Amino acid sequence: MKMIGGLCAAAAALGIPSKPAKAGEEHFEVTKSDDEWKKELSPEAYNVLRQHGTEYPGSSPLDHETHAGTYFCRACELALFDSKTKFDSGTGWPSFYEPLPHAVETSVDNSMFSTRTEVHCRRCGGHLGHVFDDGPQPTGLRFCMNGVALDFKTKA
Repeated sequence: MKMIGGLCAAAAALGIPSKPAKAGEEHFEVTKSDDEWKKELSPEAYNVLRQHGTEYPGSSPLDHETHAGTYFCRACELALFDSKTKFDSGTGWPSFYEPLPHAVETSVDNSMFSTRTEVHCRRCGGHLGHVFDDGPQPTGLRFCMNGVALDFKTKA
């Protein structure tokens, strides 16, 4: 539990709000019915973004994306991460050491028989992944994201 508190404190130092409840129980700027989300998202994206699923490691082409650009929430198109903060974590998921300002929020996730810090989109509440304290400097954080929850757009 100490690690979770430390992660929340580290996230707070970056200006990332931490919510005590699961993302799905909060009010967000972009809200849609379950049926609307199912129509707009692929089954895989729906499972991750709306059902808090996890894609298989190594299954996302975004894990190997190296071009300059921005990563967006697949559900609401909010800009989340700059490619400058992406690094190869060796985990099989796209990883970043810092999100864009006011892009994500965190909450405590007690699933999978452990306590982790969930990362979700600030605007729609979509589940993106988790944050861990084993990332590179300057933050020491690893935002381990599900690629299916992201869209990537190269810089013009």
